[in-house]
Amino acid sequence: MKKLSLWLITFLLRIYFWLTLRIHLVSGGMEKIPLNGPLIIITNHTGQVEVPVVATLLQPRKITGWAKAEAFENPFLKWVFGSWDIIPVHRGEMDMAALKSAFRMLEEGRIFGVAPEGTRNYNGILRRGLPGAAILAMKSGAPVLPLSHWGGEVYMKNLKSFKKTDFYIKIGEPFYIKTEGKVTAEVRQEVVDDMMYKIAELMPEQYRGVYSDLSKASGKYFVS
Repeated sequence: MKKLSLWLITFLLRIYFWLTLRIHLVSGGMEKIPLNGPLIIITNHTGQVEVPVVATLLQPRKITGWAKAEAFENPFLKWVFGSWDIIPVHRGEMDMAALKSAFRMLEEGRIFGVAPEGTRNYNGILRRGLPGAAILAMKSGAPVLPLSHWGGEVYMKNLKSFKKTDFYIKIGEPFYIKTEGKVTAEVRQEVVDDMMYKIAELMPEQYRGVYSDLSKASGKYFVS
């Protein structure tokens, strides 16, 4: 039943996006996504459109991620999230159950998508990242692939005007995170800031926000 639901959701989304979006893959990049094995995709989070767009593009790879627990109260979203095996997360606290579920998904060889910002930035301009994504990458040992997108911040406005939205996606190079010694809160924040710089460098300058100065990225915990 879940496989049928997934097929139906993907089919309907592709039609919907064909009607409402012009998707541009900047410099290609889909070949950087492995056909199997665990992978963490880190990305910015502007609204509701990028998650289903990326999930649809990645089919037939199994992709999952976190979503705020309150969203599961919506019957339609609960059906969609259930088909994607999305994990509910309680924001504002260290949700260990959600973190353990994410590790399990990666152990099963899935793609796990995560937005280090932790919440939507409705204007598309990057906010400071939170350490959850860094913890997931450090403890799982899975490769990390940065993916940026822009254009979606005007999606709802264009939809109301019956206009198609130009939605841009750019994929970076994969890397691993390696730390030595005690990992403090400062180290976790430095790691996630460098992850955010990896996202920022893929974007047009006006979207980079607090990560505008790319020279501040240390990259000292990253290995290729």
